[in-house]
Order: sequence, then structure tokens, then C-alpha cells
Amino acid sequence: MEGKKVIITGVPGVGKTTVVNEALKKLKSEGIEYQSLNFGTFMFEVAKADNIVKDRDQMRTLDRAVQKRLQQRAGQAIAKITGNVLIDTHASVKTPKGYLAGLPEWVLREIMPDIIVLVETDDDQILMRRLTDETRSRDKEGSRSIAEHQQFNRSIAAAYAMLTGCTIRIITNADFLLERSAADLADVLR
Repeated sequence: MEGKKVIITGVPGVGKTTVVNEALKKLKSEGIEYQSLNFGTFMFEVAKADNIVKDRDQMRTLDRAVQKRLQQRAGQAIAKITGNVLIDTHASVKTPKGYLAGLPEWVLREIMPDIIVLVETDDDQILMRRLTDETRSRDKEGSRSIAEHQQFNRSIAAAYAMLTGCTIRIITNADFLLERSAADLADVLR
């Protein structure tokens, strides 16, 4: 039986990985299994093997042609995976030269998602999460810049849906309401 392919996106610091982990726990208790993949991890492993970067946060500063090649190789690898697959990634990546599509046409055509989930929350909440997260090296930006990025993600998700025929769902991950966001995602994945 062919599985469901779901892409989950959100700006850095929105908490998408936390929402994913909680939703998958909920589904596992119901006997519903998903393989959770991180698109950036696939790209990072390729880049690391090619001695292009030493840490994951360096990838957003790479030359555009190098980023494209890494995206394509990661998309091809993910496309071969069967069953229910949840792909944690970014709809767009903010680079020094502007926004880069996180899932360009050649990657989307490989994966052909059934649904794209955008995880969002208040811009100020994201800013505070970023400022208190000592595990990552993130660019410094204000809440207006974060708002712009979230809006751009909505726009690019619509373009992705036009290319693939998938649907889009927006889930809010507000502070202290993780249980609600995880339940919303679990509903999408059922």
C-alpha cells in the first residue's frame, strides 16, 4: 500500500519539530506509523560527505548552485522512501541574496506531496524562542522580518500546491498550546 507524503514547514524557531514529535507520539499510540525525515539533514549529510560544510547552519550561506545540487540529491533520496512519510523542512530559506525556495520544482516533482503543513505563530513568540535557543546559530532579525518570512512561506506554499495538486494546512503553534497544535497535526496525518 502506498503511503501518505506530508511536508511540514515553518520559519526557524516556530517549533515545528516539537509539534511533529508530539503528533507522532499520539499517532503511534493509535497504531499509525510515519517515518519522520528532515530534508535539511539529507542535504547536510551530502554536503558533509563532499566536505562542503562542517555544521548545518553554514548551508544557508552556500552558493546558490551548490544549494540547488544538494536539494536535488536530497529530493531524489526521499522520493525512494515508501510508506507514510513526514518531511520536516523549510518552505523557503532566507539567504544573504534573498529567499531561496526550500522545495524547488525539481524536488517537488520527485516527492509529490499529498499535503503541505505550515506551522506558524506570533512573530514576537518566534523572536523570543530564537533568542533563548542556545543550541543553534541563527541570524539576528526582528519580528517584522520574521512576519515577512512567514508571509513569504504562505505564498510559496501556494505555488508548491499549484505544481503538485496538494492541499495546504496552517497550524498555529502558540506558546503553552503545544497539545492543541500536536492534535491538529495528528488529525491531518490520520
